[in-house]
Amino acid sequence: MSLFCAGGKTKMKAAVLEQPQKPLVIEDVQLAAPGPHEVLVRTGAVGVCHSDLHFIDGIYPHPLPAVPGHEVAGVVEAVGSQVTEFKPGDHVIGCLSVFCGHCAHCITGRLVLCATPEVKIPPGKAKRMTFRDGQHLNQMLQLSGFAEQLLVHEHALAKVRPDMPLDRAALIGCAVTTGFGAVVNTAKVRAGETVAVIGCGGIGLAAIQTAYLAGAARVIAVDRIPAKLEFARTMGATDVIDASQGDAVEQLRELVGAGVDHAFEAIGLKQTAEQAWAMIAPGGTATVIGMIPPGVKVELHGPDFLREKKIQGSLMGSNHFRVDMPRIIDLYLQGRFKLDEMISQRLPLSQINDGLDALREGNIARTVITFDGVA
Repeated sequence: MSLFCAGGKTKMKAAVLEQPQKPLVIEDVQLAAPGPHEVLVRTGAVGVCHSDLHFIDGIYPHPLPAVPGHEVAGVVEAVGSQVTEFKPGDHVIGCLSVFCGHCAHCITGRLVLCATPEVKIPPGKAKRMTFRDGQHLNQMLQLSGFAEQLLVHEHALAKVRPDMPLDRAALIGCAVTTGFGAVVNTAKVRAGETVAVIGCGGIGLAAIQTAYLAGAARVIAVDRIPAKLEFARTMGATDVIDASQGDAVEQLRELVGAGVDHAFEAIGLKQTAEQAWAMIAPGGTATVIGMIPPGVKVELHGPDFLREKKIQGSLMGSNHFRVDMPRIIDLYLQGRFKLDEMISQRLPLSQINDGLDALREGNIARTVITFDGVA
């Protein structure tokens, strides 16, 4: 439960990362009052995403101390003086793809590439949070969702229908939008094409479901954990490949000959990115979704370019999140997109480190942190 304190600030609990590779610590944190274009959101649920681990484990650098967490949904509590899109009581999903709406990337439809400082405040610069004796606390990925509340720019939020459960809505904030968008927006998979997805975590499972919904003739799930592969079958995979039982590329070619039309890498490793390239047929496209660590080089077989093979990246599914997220919710409420099954466990904020440990072990789909008293 948050409290308003002196100067219009809000006091709440949040999970703070002080050093890489150290457990998060639950602290009392103060949030500033909303600025003209800012929205204060009471957190309903936040997913524990593998992208968080990249920062928590020090693979990607970030100014510290900071509050991680970005796969978040909640209810609007207060709005700034110039906010017209939202009002208290609105149900919303946060998205790290905050956009300005007027730069070259935004007006040409590539909102995920927006880097305008007025909305994409560089790490360490946002002055929205303090803790302890007034020490500056950094916001991570424009959101900082491992907290009872978040204060964000209005263009970091999408309004959603109030009958959507917030714990399932939270998944749409990152994993589902990323996997869905990689298939629909980045790769533009067409009915009848063949698809392979490497990695059956939250993003991979969303990509598998979306490829199935898009009418892919075959959807091949690739992972090293048999239980995840069986789960992928329930999400729309027509075939599975256990990468622990031999060369995954050779196993795929035994299934589809020359390769697939589309391969999606949903882990973030050099090896699996190279496998995605090797899995595509002439004229095919490999789409790398995972966060490959800084400094890592991906090596590709040069002559393959003469076969018109393509490789591309996908940031947050090349999303248009204020359009994509409501569409995914409609598919879920129609029973056509599975979200309930993707939640392996629900934990309170006090057990956030247990959720992170479960993610490191790699045997679950998704942990969701839930907050009492939020609709």
